[in-house]
Amino acid sequence: MHILLDAGRTQLDRWFPGFSDGMLSRGAVLADVGSTAAFYLNGHRKVPVPGNEVISSTRPFLESYVHSRLAECGNVVFRKGRARGLRFDSGRVSGVLFSGGDDADGSETLSSDLVVDAMGRSSRLGEWLAGAGWQPPALERLHVDLGYATALFTRDPADSGMLAVHSLSLPDSGMPRLASMAAVEGNRWIVVVTGYARERPVRDTEDFLERCRQDPSGHFGKAVGLERMLGGVATYRHPDNRRRAFSRLSRFPGGLVALGDSVASFNPIYGQGMSSAGLHAACLDEYLRGGPSLSEPARDYFENVDKVVAAAWQTSAASDALLPHSSATPTRQDRAAKVVMDAVLRASLVDREVHRRFLDVANMRAHPNTLLRPGTLLRVARRWRTDVSPV
Repeated sequence: MHILLDAGRTQLDRWFPGFSDGMLSRGAVLADVGSTAAFYLNGHRKVPVPGNEVISSTRPFLESYVHSRLAECGNVVFRKGRARGLRFDSGRVSGVLFSGGDDADGSETLSSDLVVDAMGRSSRLGEWLAGAGWQPPALERLHVDLGYATALFTRDPADSGMLAVHSLSLPDSGMPRLASMAAVEGNRWIVVVTGYARERPVRDTEDFLERCRQDPSGHFGKAVGLERMLGGVATYRHPDNRRRAFSRLSRFPGGLVALGDSVASFNPIYGQGMSSAGLHAACLDEYLRGGPSLSEPARDYFENVDKVVAAAWQTSAASDALLPHSSATPTRQDRAAKVVMDAVLRASLVDREVHRRFLDVANMRAHPNTLLRPGTLLRVARRWRTDVSPV
């Protein structure tokens, strides 16, 4: 499951007018406040917040539609191949070396004014820079060791109940578990269960079904009991969060930028990846509209991207650094942020305004620091002693 948060959806609607409507007309599913449920503290449902909605689909469906809309642009040409390196000329990148076509071992050069590295968390850009005598960006890693398992199920189209459900629970082991399910195209459910370290799910059908039955919300056990699994269980492991500090480099070639997971890759349970990439692209749009010299390093661009990365990192890093199995040394700021976030989550169970502000941050519509404003903290403090025992 890959969630397109509101910030990412806004950017796609901006660049491709009618994008959301096009998704829905092709089979994606709209889940609004009446068909979305979030559970916390082992089965307690959060108070619903009007105005929040999500479009659900599988990632291949979303990417295929993005590709088709991009292909409609008259000035876009697709070249398929494997990137092998960069061509440097007078302190700037002037092209990409790649292999493709019938000669897989050969190399072609695609000349460029600007190269965008969107190769993901395993990008080889640092190696290519170092090989050409440039300093590679420093890579920061935060150990997570998350694993998740995914399966698809049939869905009765006449079912008018919940269309998107998320449940965060904390077993006795102290390792949090998240279960998510959403209606997607083709009258199907996509269901995901997660775990950390020794509690990572495995590619076993019975283990998957048992985890769904154990979820305290009750929705997952009911769904897998009523519906038929389509295919098997797929697993994925996310060893660490990582970010690359491009803006701190004293020397960097012109004609080159990076975005998306090539800059920063986060714990996927927070769903920030695709929307972060969309916001990076918005930073690139702003940078290019300013008419910069592409022969010079794109420092303004990387400084703006850093702000996006820092906000997303702040949302997840404090909690991840305090996981029981983490090898990180949490700072006082991490511990304080975790205390505040736990209190906000607890208050969001019963306080609609706190939940709305939390969702603004979760959907990347607002900076995490907005949760530290006096008015929000006062509302959170008032709810501290509210009885939110598991239902």
